[in-house]
Amino acid sequence: MPRDRFFWVRASAITAYAVAYVVHLRRDGLLADRVSVAVSVGLFLLCAFIGKPWRQWAVLVVDATLYASMWFAYETTRGAADHLGFPLQADLARDLDRVLFLGADPTVWLQDRLFHPDDVRWYDNVASAIYYTHFVVPVVALAVLWAASRVQWVRFMKRLAAVLAVACVSFIVVPTVPPWIAADPRFGFASIPPEVTRNTWRGFIDMGFTGFVHDWQISLDWSNPVAAMPSLHVALALFVPAFFLPMVRPAWAKAAMMLFPLAMLTSLVYLGEHWVIDGIGGAALVGASFWFWNRVERRQRHTRAARARLHLAREVGAEADLVQG
Repeated sequence: MPRDRFFWVRASAITAYAVAYVVHLRRDGLLADRVSVAVSVGLFLLCAFIGKPWRQWAVLVVDATLYASMWFAYETTRGAADHLGFPLQADLARDLDRVLFLGADPTVWLQDRLFHPDDVRWYDNVASAIYYTHFVVPVVALAVLWAASRVQWVRFMKRLAAVLAVACVSFIVVPTVPPWIAADPRFGFASIPPEVTRNTWRGFIDMGFTGFVHDWQISLDWSNPVAAMPSLHVALALFVPAFFLPMVRPAWAKAAMMLFPLAMLTSLVYLGEHWVIDGIGGAALVGASFWFWNRVERRQRHTRAARARLHLAREVGAEADLVQG
């Protein structure tokens, strides 16, 4: 086996990266958005690819460009969706939630029983942590999948691109305000009681991530506050486990993986970030994307198999003709 001349160079670069990441974590807190997470993963891949053949570098650059372009298109469309004149929705989402819960507002019900303005409980920290995974888990999953199998990475990307594309159309056509906006009298909706609070940041502050809270609040200035339907937090919390589910054998592990989107939805509703119907919409979108691409890939496999059989039959026929001749 040939000796890898760049092994220690890569190891040193990765070690330096890890040290820098820990220093940043202690000084500035968690990364506040998926773009920053993607950049950090990209820097890690650059360290890990030192000394690799140029062909592998070319593949990395092409794939990274595709990935960045997909998210750029999503963020641009999502950010502009609330400026295109479609009527904002609040009452419809609230009414659908009330139908599902027999007249009750899930966010109001949860906050009445669990939210304490002057006391951060353990479940506030858990809810904030689960909320944050939205910015990390999909990016890390893509990076790991790319390193393990580019074929699977392409399958992942096709499904993810479909989810993001349809979600952007929904953000434009059905701009939906989240519960915390619907409850704030300043916005003129008054769809649910004004006691509802957006309390996502409390858990982060209690855990000591004040730098993250500052950066996160700044990022809210350019985000689209009416992109609630469908919930991409729930969609991606379901998407990642659903994609990896066929690769996992133990039944208990599969069950644990599928509890994650439920935990995400519960956290979002409690924090005032989403309606339940938003989460259902996100889950339905993931299901539709998987169904569509599974069907396309199955048809492609059947087509390739039919062509292979036809090619084999022609070769066998040609050999038979030669023997007879």
